Amino acid sequence: MNFEIYNPTSRSSGFYLRVSIVYVILNLMKTDENILIDAARKASENAYAPYSKIKVGAAILSSSGKIYTGCNIENASYGLTVCAERVAVGCAVSQGEKDFIAIAIVNSTEKIITPCGACLQVLYEFSKNLQIILVSASGEIYRTNLESLLPKPFNFPNK
Repeated sequence: MNFEIYNPTSRSSGFYLRVSIVYVILNLMKTDENILIDAARKASENAYAPYSKIKVGAAILSSSGKIYTGCNIENASYGLTVCAERVAVGCAVSQGEKDFIAIAIVNSTEKIITPCGACLQVLYEFSKNLQIILVSASGEIYRTNLESLLPKPFNFPNK
C-alpha cells in the first residue's frame, strides 16, 4: 500500500509526499509507525502555543493510506483552542476521508500526554478501533487504542 502525506500548508494545493511501504492492517509495522511519528513531529513545529508553550502534532492514517496532519492552535480564550488531533481529523474529513486506522501524537514535553476527552470523542465518531501512538519529546512511546482511553464514549442510540 502507498502512504500519502497530505500537507495543507504547502504553497501548492494538493501537495502529497508519496511513500511506498507495506502496511499490515491493525498491526502497524515499525516503519509505518515511524512515518506517522515523523509526520506528527513535523506538524508540531507549526503549533501555535504561546500560552501553554506545549507544542503538539498529530498525524492520522486513513484507510486509503493517506496521512493527514494537524497541530494545536491556542487562543487567549482557552475554549477556542483547537487540539492537534481535531485539526488532523478536520483536515482529513475536508478531503473526504472518514475512516482511520491509527494516529500518532507527539508533544514537546518530557512526558506522555493523552488526548483530551473532546478529541477522544471526535476520534470515536470516525474510528472506534483506532490505534493510538503517543510520543514525548524525550522519545518515550506509549501504544494504546481508543477503547482503552475512552471506554464509555457518548453515542446516539440510533447510530
